Amino acid sequence: MNQTITAIKENIAKVMIGKGETVDLLLTALISGGHVLLEDVPGMGKTVLAKALAKSMDMQFGRIQFTPDLLPSDVTGLSYYNQKQGRFVFREGPVFTNLLLADEINRATPRTQSSLLECMGEGQVTVDGDTRNLAKPFFVIATQNPVETLGCFPLPEAQMDRFMMKISMGKMQKQEEREMIDRYICDEPLQKISPVCGVEEILNLQEECRNVFVHNDLRNYIVELVQASRSGSMEGTGAVAMRQGISPRGTLALLRSSQGYALVQGRDYVVPEDIKAVAVPALAHRLLAETDDYRQKVASIQGLLQSVAVPTEDWKRP
Repeated sequence: MNQTITAIKENIAKVMIGKGETVDLLLTALISGGHVLLEDVPGMGKTVLAKALAKSMDMQFGRIQFTPDLLPSDVTGLSYYNQKQGRFVFREGPVFTNLLLADEINRATPRTQSSLLECMGEGQVTVDGDTRNLAKPFFVIATQNPVETLGCFPLPEAQMDRFMMKISMGKMQKQEEREMIDRYICDEPLQKISPVCGVEEILNLQEECRNVFVHNDLRNYIVELVQASRSGSMEGTGAVAMRQGISPRGTLALLRSSQGYALVQGRDYVVPEDIKAVAVPALAHRLLAETDDYRQKVASIQGLLQSVAVPTEDWKRP
């Protein structure tokens, strides 16, 4: 396994307990050049995980606490008239960073949420007709509470489609919770971790990710999966009727995330298990169904994985 990936995982493990798969998916999105929506009930460690990742890397970190009165200019920045200089000056918003934590993103209005569309999709910000590039790498971790609805606004489909993955923290086992008590009773691990890599290492990982080998049969497998999601009711999967299947952006997200997941697992080639591992977090949130029940969308993707034949081959680079 890549030494940088191993070091980051070990560093985060000093803070987070029993979240190995969640950390793997988070790192997958980072080195794949995507963004993550962390959805779970309050108190599950979403913000702590984001901060632990940020503190593991020696690069700029920004945080936005989304609220109903937050304006788009509070996110992207604005131009103001500087009397001393006698001209308009641009003041950068918190998106001008490497890792951005968009905390409780669904508490902001859709107008403010949409201010992240260009940032996440194109890595740039346009204000008053001037386009400014964001720093590389640029990685957004957004959090939201799926239970509370008072004072919240659902994320528009266009915003959801910008996230490479939607993942949750998952439940903590009994032994893990006891270990958490023992670790935190006299200490605060998050305050003690230090960076183990910098910008160059992450950029190198992102470049390495794009060179992970994907066999032609697996490329066809990815296409078969997304095509099946557009077949209407997706008969035979046990799913509810779909208004819209996976978008082409979702196809690329599945490809990139499978490459990233393979790299996180220590391989320079993709196997079918990589695609299956990232299919639900990369695809389920992109489905437009007759119901908003996310569990049924997850069941739809799981049904696709069972119904679409998996090719068998030697997947290593020829």
